[in-house]
Amino acid sequence: MVSTLHRVAMVSLHTSPLDQPGTGDAGGMNVYVLALSRRLAARGVEVDVFTRSTDSTLDPVVDVTDGIRVHHVSAGPYEGLTKHELPAQLCVFAREVLRAEAYHPVGYYDLVHSHYWLSGQVGALARDRWGVPLVHTMHTMAKVKNAALAEGDTPEPMARLIGEEQVVEAADMLVANTDDEARQLVDLYGADPGRVQVVHPGVDLDTFRDVGTRAARERLGLPVDGELITFVGRIQPLKAPDVMLRAVAVLLRERPELRSRLTVAVVGGPSGSGLERPDVLVRLADELGITDSVRFVPPVAQAGLVDWYAASSLVCVPSYNESFGLVAVEAQATGTPVVAAAVGGLTTAVAHERSGLLVEGHEPASYAAAFARVLLEPGLRDRLAEGARVHAAQFGWDRTAEAMIEVYAAAHEKMRADLSGLAL
Repeated sequence: MVSTLHRVAMVSLHTSPLDQPGTGDAGGMNVYVLALSRRLAARGVEVDVFTRSTDSTLDPVVDVTDGIRVHHVSAGPYEGLTKHELPAQLCVFAREVLRAEAYHPVGYYDLVHSHYWLSGQVGALARDRWGVPLVHTMHTMAKVKNAALAEGDTPEPMARLIGEEQVVEAADMLVANTDDEARQLVDLYGADPGRVQVVHPGVDLDTFRDVGTRAARERLGLPVDGELITFVGRIQPLKAPDVMLRAVAVLLRERPELRSRLTVAVVGGPSGSGLERPDVLVRLADELGITDSVRFVPPVAQAGLVDWYAASSLVCVPSYNESFGLVAVEAQATGTPVVAAAVGGLTTAVAHERSGLLVEGHEPASYAAAFARVLLEPGLRDRLAEGARVHAAQFGWDRTAEAMIEVYAAAHEKMRADLSGLAL
């Protein structure tokens, strides 16, 4: 398949792979698209990424590296549009994607790979116009999110639910991050099981590695003999950073001797419905009486993020839903145990009692108990740290890219089979 697959059109409408993860709409999907593109390019597959331009000063086309180009497509106002407002720009975006391809010979792209339902709508149109297969990765699903809403979060609109169903029907192959997500695609969206393939996302094992807890803390200016509990991600109800802060308050009430030694780091920026109250965590920390223990850190690039992971006694991922949980795997790759919610892809990303601890529900007391175990139970953190490194090692991006190329081959077979059926 590698010899016949020359060029992929990657559609990531609502967020650019060049954006800094951790704020706005930028997160794990940005990391996914760019990392996968790099590994495909290394295998001789060129990738053109189409994303909506959010700044008039951006170059229309950016050559990221050999074999990867990011196209900044003008569609609607450059700034200020939320994901709920983006459907109105789908026609303009799709027109510009089709126009970009029209400047090239017929058959320029061998396949379309779309990410998130908005991109899937564009990908379905490109599929039919270009006569090439569509592979789609959901990343998140409205029906799953609405079934486990965080307090204060906003349900996904009906337009998204209908749009997702349309994309599931149109795609030649659907990529699920985990077995759990594959079942959800079949059970909730009626996907054909033969068109669903599980491909785990990866982690950059060259960047996220064990760089030493003491050295990382020294670089960050943190006490080398203290304890550090860290949250990394977008600050919004879905990610539940408030659960971590409430759990810390419980922990310090039950273990007051930890107060002088404990630092809590929140690394990230407001996103989604969290934009309506960007200072909500600052106020919550004050209400809980833990302000002196909490540090709020703006989003950090991967090269610096590795130190926050490595410096941590544990990383907390208390989300109400995650299609996978890249933060959890990145942290474990540095040798740091994870305390995470037992939901969605996190049950794959974290091996309970081997690389971290999974917590049922979102009661702060349950997380406080898990924190206490990792921090205080003799030998547990060291055992989990070793297990974390081993567990994360199976999620390299090279393995992801090889599996994705197989999915691309299957998509071509599915499309050929469908066309043969129509001809009969």
